[in-house]
Amino acid sequence: MSAPRLDHTSVCAIFVTYHPNAALAAEVVRVTRQVGGIVIVDNGSADGELQLLGRIATDPSVSLVLNGANLGLARALNIGLQRAAARGFSFVLLFDQDSRADDDMVHTLLAVRASASSPERVAIVGAAHRERHRPPKQALAPGDELLGEEVTELITSGSLLCLAAASVIGPFREDFFIDYIDTEYCWRARALGYRLLKTKKPVMSHSIGAPTQHRLLWMKKWTSNHGAARRYYMARNWTAMLRDSGQYRFGWWAVAGLGACFKPLKRVLLYEQDKRNKTAAILSGWWDGVHGRMGPRRNPMQPTDGSKLSATPRV
Repeated sequence: MSAPRLDHTSVCAIFVTYHPNAALAAEVVRVTRQVGGIVIVDNGSADGELQLLGRIATDPSVSLVLNGANLGLARALNIGLQRAAARGFSFVLLFDQDSRADDDMVHTLLAVRASASSPERVAIVGAAHRERHRPPKQALAPGDELLGEEVTELITSGSLLCLAAASVIGPFREDFFIDYIDTEYCWRARALGYRLLKTKKPVMSHSIGAPTQHRLLWMKKWTSNHGAARRYYMARNWTAMLRDSGQYRFGWWAVAGLGACFKPLKRVLLYEQDKRNKTAAILSGWWDGVHGRMGPRRNPMQPTDGSKLSATPRV
């Protein structure tokens, strides 16, 4: 297998959109300068939003795929990967529609991969990011700008995937629909002996959910304020991952999945709005995970799409 090219023209950026706003156009322009091409996969946006996407796609470097309905983040990403591979790219850079890339993002990601030992075994280089609603972290030490660190999982947005490795690891798990598709993919990659790296330097801004800070006695706590639908997918998919991990005997994965629900339940009950619906969503997600009910949420009273298609639900 020939080594993949490491210049920016070998990279195709993939944006998954769901009811995007006008800020997307500026972000696509910013990313276009750093990559060889862009694929936008839309999951059932409205007519006015499709007009925006059509104007963006007048750029010849942009390929637009309209799904016509919300097929889930995983399916949309898989479509994007297939398009990028068909166009001959070596890497894909995955984006949430609300992430904001720095001007040196692709350069930094490629440099981290190139400097790694055995770069052919690096499946993903993820982007460290700044939280828009939180104070900045400690500054980097001199000389660390182009260095990476080994990690066990990465969020979808800002991840540079090697397509040669992706062909071995397989597609994103579409029955998860949206949440924990990145974590599950990372677990599979590492099980196959691939490495995951993350830049030490933040190269994008990104927020998980709509975080707010709260004070409890002397402690300061953050909560993500994800909607009920997203809370459902988080609980269900994490429970399914525990079931499939093979690390638990005699059904203890189900107990572990229920235990994992306590932290988000506590934060919902203490800090968030819509407590009743979110609590029901978390518990029904765990129940469906136990019984293997996957795909879009089966609840006629609740939309299957939830809030924005952000990449990672972790709190």
